[in-house]
Amino acid sequence: MMQDYKEILSEILVDEDSIQARVAELGAQISADYTDGNLLLICILRGGVPFMVDLSRKITSPHMVDYMAVSSYGVGRRESSGSARVTLDLQTDIRNLDVLLVEDIIDSGHTIAAVLQMLETRQPRSLKVCALLDKPERREAEVPIHYLGFSIPNKFVFGYGLDLDEYHRNLPFVGVVDLDKYKPSV
Repeated sequence: MMQDYKEILSEILVDEDSIQARVAELGAQISADYTDGNLLLICILRGGVPFMVDLSRKITSPHMVDYMAVSSYGVGRRESSGSARVTLDLQTDIRNLDVLLVEDIIDSGHTIAAVLQMLETRQPRSLKVCALLDKPERREAEVPIHYLGFSIPNKFVFGYGLDLDEYHRNLPFVGVVDLDKYKPSV
């Protein structure tokens, strides 16, 4: 059974108001940058869902939405294995579309780099990245982030889409796990 998040929360790193204000700013910038209705948001499941839904609501220019599921962690892992495997592919042909990949967090960069490389072969008109969180200290693969919510320190975080053993994605904030109190539910 998963612990109550209050038992394992050491701090709120990014509060709900800050997230919503930054999402609104990103939405305004993206709206200004993409005005011709050629924009496709691709949400990386599952962590990116809350961010993508809120972001999509703040983008005033016409846009489409699609989803991909990419696995790089494996069961019981908290760090990326470095190899990405598509477990759910797009339903949309992205040829000649402006594609904006919406991701919850960029950590080592390996997964998003692999996804970008794969999507580039499908000949989009443009291909950019929008990430809620970036952990630059952990970067191993270079990834261009065109729209960024927050740069954060190398801490184990959860909430607002980011899971802790598949739980707590629904929290409206990004919190830091107290590793001394956390007991994995594997």
